[in-house]
Amino acid sequence: MIDIDKAIATAVKTGKVAFGTKSAIHNAKTGRAKLLILASNCPSNVRSDLEYYCKLSNVPIITYRGTSLDLAGICGKPFPISALSIREPGDSEILRLTEKIEGEESSGGSE
Repeated sequence: MIDIDKAIATAVKTGKVAFGTKSAIHNAKTGRAKLLILASNCPSNVRSDLEYYCKLSNVPIITYRGTSLDLAGICGKPFPISALSIREPGDSEILRLTEKIEGEESSGGSE
C-alpha cells in the first residue's frame, strides 16, 4: 500500500501542484488536473462543486482523512489547504492510488 502522506509530499516537491479551492475548481472544469485531493473538512458547497466538475471531466478525487491543517503540514505550507490539484505527479506514485481505489476514499492522515 502506498503511503498517501509521503506520496503527497513527493508530488508537492517534484511535481506541479496547485493549492486552493479556486484553482481546484478551475483545474477540474478544464480537466487539467490528474487528481484532486480534498481535506476532510473542506466546505460542503465546494466539495459538491468539485465532485460535479470532476465527474464531468473524469478527474479522480480523493478525500484525505485529515483536516486542512494536516494537509498543509504534509505539503509544508503555513496556511490551511482545503483542496489541492495534482497536474503533474513528478516522482510521486500518487496516481497509482487512483488505479487501486477508483472512486473510493483513501485512508491517509491522522484521525
